[in-house]
Amino acid sequence: MSNKFKTIARFQYSTEAQIIKGRLEADGIQVFLSDNFTIETDPLVSNAIGGIKMKVLAEDAMQAQHILETISKYSLDDDGNALKCPNCSSEKIEMFSTIKDFKSFFGFIFGFLFGTLPISAKHKYKCEACNTEFNIK
Repeated sequence: MSNKFKTIARFQYSTEAQIIKGRLEADGIQVFLSDNFTIETDPLVSNAIGGIKMKVLAEDAMQAQHILETISKYSLDDDGNALKCPNCSSEKIEMFSTIKDFKSFFGFIFGFLFGTLPISAKHKYKCEACNTEFNIK
């Protein structure tokens, strides 16, 4: 048995990596995360070091990649159904954070100055097909 590892995914945050790790381990694939403790300690360095690397044994890489492809990267509603764009009805909807009002901006500045995470950020959804931004009520 070979002990060579292959990086199959990179994540900005540890929570994303842990969720996918659990999914792969449920299918019997041994998963190793690297740089996760560094990023948990200081999330601001995630982009600088290339994020959390998810590694599997080289012989399991194809199966793990197939499982990753079956996981939807798009947003779902509370019932598990894909969100639809109000403009074009596309299901390729992603959530993002925005800092457009004074409260969000103040929270960002406070977090930057004192080394904490942002206190207030608004979440919106954006359609990948037509670039429409919208809120869900």
